[in-house]
Amino acid sequence: MEVNGIMQMITGVFYVPELKNNLLSIGQLQEKGLAVHMKQGKCKIFHPEKGLIMETEMSCNRMFTILARCSPKEQRCFSSMTTDQSQLWHCRYGHLSWNGLKVLQEKKMVKGLPQFKAPVNVCENCLVGRQARDPFPKESTWRASETLQLVHADICGPINPISSNKKRYFITFIDDFSRKTWGYFLIEKSEAFVSFKNYKARVEKETGMFIRSLRTDRGGEFTSQEFINFCTVNGIQRQLTAAYTPQQNGVAERKN
Repeated sequence: MEVNGIMQMITGVFYVPELKNNLLSIGQLQEKGLAVHMKQGKCKIFHPEKGLIMETEMSCNRMFTILARCSPKEQRCFSSMTTDQSQLWHCRYGHLSWNGLKVLQEKKMVKGLPQFKAPVNVCENCLVGRQARDPFPKESTWRASETLQLVHADICGPINPISSNKKRYFITFIDDFSRKTWGYFLIEKSEAFVSFKNYKARVEKETGMFIRSLRTDRGGEFTSQEFINFCTVNGIQRQLTAAYTPQQNGVAERKN
């Protein structure tokens, strides 16, 4: 584009037909090594070698507008071409099988469809699309029959951006019987142990019952010696599982 009689090239842009004004990102300009200076209602853009390349004043709606025009001679439309006609028509028909394309050829069901042979190479996209995935278990073979018989715990994070209180994680406790969920926000994962003690004291006093089993993943915050000792002293069975499977549903009753 041409700005103040000087041709400037901007790369990595998106073409939006219905957009009336093109937007320039200050952050992306800085990532490309340009310096943006705003002062006294003016915006100046400096190139590390060419110096000042753009300058504009702030408009009445507090926007910085750069008037530019594109020379018709410089406008280009890029296109891609392929010599593999079989792969081209395979993609055009939504990855139709080669037998299906052969039927279209033999019965002349498509005008302009050229004659070609099935390629030797296998379409990678078709292989990925046909890969099977093991189904998730619809229902566990065992479920808790009363409150706090089994509690699920998990930590999520780090979350970006962090909260105003510098919280980057949150931990959840889910009662398997009632499906009631408690959540606590954490600054570090190491606070998981303190959150569990607070959760335990609260729910056991509210319900008059005790936590019998705690199911977690194999995260270090749940496998520390301090955490293990606390569960042992309070008669809480720990279940460490990398994935929720019906085979890991055994629960030991707490002896009161």
